[in-house]
Amino acid sequence: MNSDVVTRLTRSMADHGYDAIVALSPENFAYLAGFVVPSQSLMRWRHAACVVTAQGECAILAVDMEETTVRTRAGETPVRIWGEFTDNAMQALAGLLSDLGLSAAKIGFERDYLAAGDFAALTRALPKAGFVAAERYLADLRQIKTADEIALMSRLARLADQAIAGALAGVSPGGSEMDIAGGLTRGVFALGADYFKLMIVATGERSVFPNVGPSARVLKDGDICRVEIFPVIGGYHAGVCRTARVGPAPDHAETVWRNLVECKYLVLDMIKPGASSRAIYEAFLGHLARLGLPPISFVGHGIGLGLHEEPYLGKYSDVPLEAGMVLGIEPLVYDTGYGFGMQNKDIVLVTETGCRLLSDVTDTDELVVVS
Repeated sequence: MNSDVVTRLTRSMADHGYDAIVALSPENFAYLAGFVVPSQSLMRWRHAACVVTAQGECAILAVDMEETTVRTRAGETPVRIWGEFTDNAMQALAGLLSDLGLSAAKIGFERDYLAAGDFAALTRALPKAGFVAAERYLADLRQIKTADEIALMSRLARLADQAIAGALAGVSPGGSEMDIAGGLTRGVFALGADYFKLMIVATGERSVFPNVGPSARVLKDGDICRVEIFPVIGGYHAGVCRTARVGPAPDHAETVWRNLVECKYLVLDMIKPGASSRAIYEAFLGHLARLGLPPISFVGHGIGLGLHEEPYLGKYSDVPLEAGMVLGIEPLVYDTGYGFGMQNKDIVLVTETGCRLLSDVTDTDELVVVS
């Protein structure tokens, strides 16, 4: 189990009215357990759960197909195994909760993850227990990263940055988006990623599309290339995006990029404990508007076990930033009106006095050049 997270839970869950927390989503299972169950996110019926009581007692529920992995990683934490084709996962979970003395307890669970049919089965099996929403509670805890999480996010940010730099350095006009993707795939694995969650390779006229994978399109002089990757280690993600030009930049590209670089420094300078997330976004909008460019609804977001997490630096919320938050900041414009899109995404840590850039391999003050 993740001892730092368990300590956080036991210090605070009683104050929120929980006798225990049950983490069922792949993200929150990894947050509490400290490891990933490989097939949990691929087949939702292969339920895994971490249980932590207010007294700090812990237990894990896992499917039999993942028993060897879970027992190897769980250490001394008790593990209850249920059979994928012989047992009902919710009945097995109810039995585990009962054995922990929680059959009539107030239990926090992820209401936004557990399917309605599974929840009905769980409540039928434990009719005296009170199941209350805890997804917001867990999400709030996850916003402030532990020292180990910060170290891992730093590693992931540099890994992504370095892999993109290597992939772009390995292509030239006449190469293809698939060549970029091949170099990027080799790079993230060679640098130590478990896998990657998302890869975006968008060049030329395709650079205006937000989330597209690589195609057979051939690079030519004057292309703009947007390349983004989310490598994963231990369930954690760090998304980094870089924009390059192939040979000479197309008309207006340098002007747009200069504005986005200025936006980047504006945002970085404003990020510090107590800063308003919405004020940062509004400052970004004001600077972007100098070129009459269309905005998106946010310029940054939390990141970690999820690709996007709270807090958002956007128009729909306003929260004070806190030290220990890790953010993806991404001044971008997908459709400049000139036939290309541009994006710069970095990972930053909110420190006690400001922020620290974690994706610090590439100098993005100028467009990366593919030649």
